[in-house]
Amino acid sequence: MAFVIDRCACEESPRIGMMVLQPVPESVPRARRWFRRFIAPYRPMCSVDDCVLMISELVTNAVLYGCSDEPWVVRVEWFREGTSLRVEVHNPGFPANVSLRRPAADDAHGRGLLLVDSIAASWHSGPGRSGGTVVSFVMSDAWPAT
Repeated sequence: MAFVIDRCACEESPRIGMMVLQPVPESVPRARRWFRRFIAPYRPMCSVDDCVLMISELVTNAVLYGCSDEPWVVRVEWFREGTSLRVEVHNPGFPANVSLRRPAADDAHGRGLLLVDSIAASWHSGPGRSGGTVVSFVMSDAWPAT
């Protein structure tokens, strides 16, 4: 199975979508396509293009740096929290391996978290709820106040 999409219908849960992806490079464009498709009905006011860019960077990092002795997946979840959108990317890697780098101009890699840091209202990395690593970002003012 390449991925699973789950829209949570539970009113008590702020999760509005989830993808489970195989840890392969082909999952990066798949994550972009499916996020666009499944966030559209919620009509966020924040830039979906910016969200897709950050998801792309975080899924790429998860695929490259996630590791486990067992078969594993990359999980992407998104939540509505009041007027904000929070996106989480989970992998079985080590939280200590996540760091914001300041690459030199001629470095070919190392700008993913720098992009997230410059676009998102905030971002976080740490241990996931069920082990591994979670890296998340928040987009403020994704929906009007109710």
